Amino acid sequence: MKELEKRIQADGRVLGKNILKVDSFLNHQIDPQLMQDMGKEFARFFADEGVTKILTIEASGIAPAVMAGLALDVPVVFGRKSKSQILTDDALTADVYSYTKQTTNQIRVDKRFLTADDRVLLIDDFLANGQALLGLKAIADQANASIVGSGIVIEKAFQQGRQNALDAGLTNVHSLARIAAFEDGQVLFVNEETE
Repeated sequence: MKELEKRIQADGRVLGKNILKVDSFLNHQIDPQLMQDMGKEFARFFADEGVTKILTIEASGIAPAVMAGLALDVPVVFGRKSKSQILTDDALTADVYSYTKQTTNQIRVDKRFLTADDRVLLIDDFLANGQALLGLKAIADQANASIVGSGIVIEKAFQQGRQNALDAGLTNVHSLARIAAFEDGQVLFVNEETE
């Protein structure tokens, strides 16, 4: 998605070797128009998959998931990272390690919101090592739901996330922006024609 790539070039900040900070438009301050355009792109790409639910993780996955849900006219369910007093013990759970925060969270989804009848689209803001995506897969698998695809806003293609997803059986992965490398503080994107 060229619009997203341009925004990453203009406003993203490379920190160290592996971290891209996009908090000015994606995961702290949100650009609603860009988010809506990303949701429409996810909806266009996954239009023929019969999606009945979108599954994501709080907090950064919620905005793109909601916009995709709006465009596809389906509910959005998100895994909570902390146990709430209103979330019962009757929940689907998975442990997810966060590379940027260097912590493991148990995500939880109430069993009422995901069933074997659902055709689930997984959505997340980043794909790096794939831990969030694998956690979402574990939640959907516990519900015996069918996973029809995975939508990623930004993929760091130089890390193992896509391969880890493929190895786990997630074959329909679509990323809106695929980063090939960070070089001298600049973001280099994967050239789709030569890949």
